[in-house]
Amino acid sequence: MKTATQNLEDDHVYILKLTDVMEQIARIKEPRADHISEIVDIVRNFADGMHHAKEENILFPKMAEKGFSPDQGPVAVMLHEHVDGRNFIRAVSDSLQLYINGDTSVLPEISQNILGYVFLLRNHIGKENNILFKMADKVLSGSEQEKLLNDFDNAVKKYSSGKTPADYIGQIGVLASFYKV
Repeated sequence: MKTATQNLEDDHVYILKLTDVMEQIARIKEPRADHISEIVDIVRNFADGMHHAKEENILFPKMAEKGFSPDQGPVAVMLHEHVDGRNFIRAVSDSLQLYINGDTSVLPEISQNILGYVFLLRNHIGKENNILFKMADKVLSGSEQEKLLNDFDNAVKKYSSGKTPADYIGQIGVLASFYKV
């Protein structure tokens, strides 16, 4: 049986692939604005929207029931890092419109925020996969894992905005092919 944490780790594979694309884009002198815009959309709707909704609204509250505080310790750190990630993406988005309008002076700021997000997410995912999810697996029963998976499916439908995870994964694949990562 697949576990809820395995479901989240599966998402992480694609999110990490997206960070590879983002790193390439951040290092280009004049990156394509449409690709940056697409990345912002994928992060907001897949990585943050669907994936973080599963963590923040379903897994983390269940872990709180099992004694993991949302105010301190590993869950609190993950929640704080989700906020930091949103701030990096907001900064990219805010500067992106200026870039689209021809202001190339914002490119260093865009690149810096993209790379900040990349660094944060790679470390964040490492902590979740190697520490937090292993802790969750120790305290969650098989039936709890099964219920979490069902709740994850419902959350994805709620946050889908017309696209499925497969749609976003496909977009990531196209971008990864374009940037040869």
